[in-house]
Amino acid sequence: MSPARTSAGAAGAPAPGALFPDRAAIEAAAALIGGRVRRTPVVDVEYAPGRTVTLKLEQLQHTGSFKPRGAFNSVLSASERPELLIAASGGNHGLAVAHVGAALGIPTEIFVPETAPQVKVNGIRSRGATVTLVGSSFAEAHQASVARAAETGGFQIHAYDGLATLTGQGTLGREIESQVPDADTIVVAVGGGGLMGGIASWWAGRAGIIAVEPVGCPTLHSALAAGEPVDVEVSGIAADSLGARRIGNGGFAAAVNARATSVLVAPEDIVAARQFLWRELRIVAEPGGAAALAAVLSGAYVPAPDSRTVVVVCGANTDPSDLGL
Repeated sequence: MSPARTSAGAAGAPAPGALFPDRAAIEAAAALIGGRVRRTPVVDVEYAPGRTVTLKLEQLQHTGSFKPRGAFNSVLSASERPELLIAASGGNHGLAVAHVGAALGIPTEIFVPETAPQVKVNGIRSRGATVTLVGSSFAEAHQASVARAAETGGFQIHAYDGLATLTGQGTLGREIESQVPDADTIVVAVGGGGLMGGIASWWAGRAGIIAVEPVGCPTLHSALAAGEPVDVEVSGIAADSLGARRIGNGGFAAAVNARATSVLVAPEDIVAARQFLWRELRIVAEPGGAAALAAVLSGAYVPAPDSRTVVVVCGANTDPSDLGL
């Protein structure tokens, strides 16, 4: 399968029909949202004797994850100012859209599965959004959100499979380059593929992309094996943030274009990565947020000795009492 490439349109906008953005579009998004998102720090950490990686601490972003980048870009790049924002989410995307709605003064409705972590549901409500609990999976919440958008004419922001979303998430890849210009490998977790797809769009052909998924949520891994996005069963400790049943079309195309390497990690490896982050750096990360580091710590991915590897810690919305330390 040959994924569609993009060409820049007016003011750096992706060409109509593009599945993933080019660097010009990501540059334009960075200018558009720059005053509304944080430039999160990086820190070097020795994970084994004489072995170091650089962590990109995106869990310090507004709402505790990278998601506001894509949500702000989706709304601010819309042809008309939306009167109502609607989204489905396992939690983090809902938090981001609620944050965007509050920041821009736009009413917001978020649909989440009944299994969503309470800490995330509470965070969405605290930002003034209306929360509807529906079903047991993101897919069911998404169906409900689609119906609500059709009923109200609200502006729907997909959690991961939208070009504006990928473009906004790509600003994280751009930011990494400004902080670690000699990076040659980016390790990033994959759920629906929005973050990985955005980062891969920025770095394609210039750095290796290591795409990490829990064994219970192998959406990209299965898609690469099949040659196209396919449905998978999802389960496990990171399913609330990485539990998409199917990789997004844009994320898949960007991964293929960047020749991303797919890596799977076990639940116990994710637990160990969360504990490492807390023990060594006093960083609280949710399971999905620690998945990329789990690949390095477990040996599922082994950086070359001379590699300049950046690992994205992408989410912190969790109850720290479950760290087990």
